[in-house]
Amino acid sequence: MDLWDVLSQAAWVVSAALLIWIVKDAISVSQQYDEEFLMSSREGDE
Repeated sequence: MDLWDVLSQAAWVVSAALLIWIVKDAISVSQQYDEEFLMSSREGDE
């Protein structure tokens, strides 16, 4: 295995970790806020 193979595998690991993080965050946000709040365009109004 040369350096480029190792870097390629590392990039796949990082991208998989980012995907898991994004999905976990999306689920967390959808549980914390209702759909009406998420789809509203009220900026700065909490």
